[in-house]
Amino acid sequence: MKGQDFARQLEVCLERCERMDGPLSERLAAFADDVRRLSPEFADIVDRMISRLNAGGAGSAAPGVGDAFPPFLLPDDNGRLISLAQLLKDGPVVVSFQRGHWCHYCRMNSAALAAADREIRDRGGRIVVITPEVQEFARGLKNEAEAAYPVLSDMDNGYALELNLAIKIHDEKRQAMTNAGWDISRFQDNAGWTLPIPATFVVGQDGVVKARFVDPDYRKRMDIEEILAALN
Repeated sequence: MKGQDFARQLEVCLERCERMDGPLSERLAAFADDVRRLSPEFADIVDRMISRLNAGGAGSAAPGVGDAFPPFLLPDDNGRLISLAQLLKDGPVVVSFQRGHWCHYCRMNSAALAAADREIRDRGGRIVVITPEVQEFARGLKNEAEAAYPVLSDMDNGYALELNLAIKIHDEKRQAMTNAGWDISRFQDNAGWTLPIPATFVVGQDGVVKARFVDPDYRKRMDIEEILAALN
């Protein structure tokens, strides 16, 4: 399947999976099945990349439960600087790293977080999403999700690097993404082809990690129920 046709078909699949009942993990898995059905070659490339990352221990050195979460000061989608310390004044914080507005899994994840925002606030928590994209595209991710939470730009993945979450996209996956229309260099305003491992941390008001989800397989994310349980 040609890249543009593949991308158009995935938009249809995304709409279907977002309408499904069930936890986020099931909807993400259904979308991954659609990707494999539409382009087994692309799915195999993803599998090879994930195997390589797992073999190299990618993400294993990220902050764990009981660790102090490193501080950040990053611009939001309106250019305002937001710090972790500022957010923690109001209670625990759910910190979610997303690859970008172009990533269907991130779009589904971001929308699920937005839908759960009220429940998270009822438990005293706040959400913040961090992406390596420039302000324009960070705003696009936020607007599509209809999110009230801030979306911060981690330019050049500097903060993700500090947390041992940044990974280099190698040639095979880079070519497959480019063919499908996802040239992330223009979204990030650099040619580094580096992305964060999608990860979610529940950080207590004391600045310590209470729960985390870190998986190099970007098709998997922390379920909303797990976030709520951690906040409880």
